[in-house]
Amino acid sequence: MRCPYCTEEDSKVIDTRESEDAIRRRRECQKCGHRFTTYERVAQTSLMVIKQDGRREAFDRQKLLSGITRACAKRPVPMQAIEAIVDDIEAQLHTLGRSEVDSQRIGQMVMDRLRTLDDVAYVRFASVYRRFADLESLQAEIQRLRDRKEREQEAKSQMKLM
Repeated sequence: MRCPYCTEEDSKVIDTRESEDAIRRRRECQKCGHRFTTYERVAQTSLMVIKQDGRREAFDRQKLLSGITRACAKRPVPMQAIEAIVDDIEAQLHTLGRSEVDSQRIGQMVMDRLRTLDDVAYVRFASVYRRFADLESLQAEIQRLRDRKEREQEAKSQMKLM
């Protein structure tokens, strides 16, 4: 591993710890003595996203993260929850075992998770993702969200009675 300070290739591992998705190694350069951290992750197969217009582009975790973050802007949604959504979606996409996935499927996965996390973030994301043509279609989506929330509340009430 090359030292980021002096570019020497000789370093020794001081500490190794496992996390959920990576191995964290604390290293010390044998030449300059500086310490630095490296992360080892399993290389995932490349995943291509098929856009609505038929174009294909490489899956970009950062693009997904920024889209969800924009939808959650100025909302009481912790960044850890957003990152957990991205981690979950990315893992689910890789477990599909496909090299290509529709952007519509990814968008639906995001909306499913945002719907349970924050209503406003859900509507924001859905308005961009579904490209509502007019106010009526946006209102119809909000009404569907309200109806779903009511059904969920009724189901919870029924479960408490049992």
